[in-house]
Amino acid sequence: MYNILICDDEPDIRSALKIYLSGEGYGIFEAENGSQALDIIAKEEISLLLMDVMMPVMDGITALSTLRKTSNIPVILLTAKSQDFDKVSGLNAGADDYITKPFVPVEVIARVRSQLRRYKRLGGAAEPEERDSKLCNGGIEYDDKSKTVTVDGEPVSLTPTEMQLLKFFLENLDCVFSPQEIYRKVWNDTPFGSENTVTVHIRHLREKIEINPARPDYLKVSWGHGYKMEKK
Repeated sequence: MYNILICDDEPDIRSALKIYLSGEGYGIFEAENGSQALDIIAKEEISLLLMDVMMPVMDGITALSTLRKTSNIPVILLTAKSQDFDKVSGLNAGADDYITKPFVPVEVIARVRSQLRRYKRLGGAAEPEERDSKLCNGGIEYDDKSKTVTVDGEPVSLTPTEMQLLKFFLENLDCVFSPQEIYRKVWNDTPFGSENTVTVHIRHLREKIEINPARPDYLKVSWGHGYKMEKK
């Protein structure tokens, strides 16, 4: 059973999310602020964090930045409809996705399922019949069996979404994909308003795999079309 931590300072929001998700069979933990959330994650086996941005004591962005120093669990942020800055800030801090308030149960459940599927794929054992667990391009090596990435022999730490994004590009070298296509393939979701999400994650990935992210050798822009990983 997956354990989900719901972090929001509004009891009604926590209660509604708990009803939605416990009905799907998930174990539920609750926190009122980012500080409490970090304490719970340190003590319990949490599979996914669903967290509000604006909270007292410690806000969601600060908590997320702290969490990403030690953990790669999926994080979905809860943001108000008008808080575009919070969405971008959250993605910059390492969020995997966001849900806009007010939300509906079906959206919450679908996004949670999507993130947990990706997390399971990245953390689970490889299939025994797999011929080769490694994907390589130039100095980049992704090992699907150990879920590790190295660049020029040096280990690189990626979030689950960044790792899935890298794997996608390595499996499709020299193929150009629009942000909408990338979101559909990697996030397994309808690409409505997805361009910012994809752009931020690609920027983060470049910062980790490129020598000079401003002049990338691997992840290139095809102007007017999208992104591709250039075969080396």
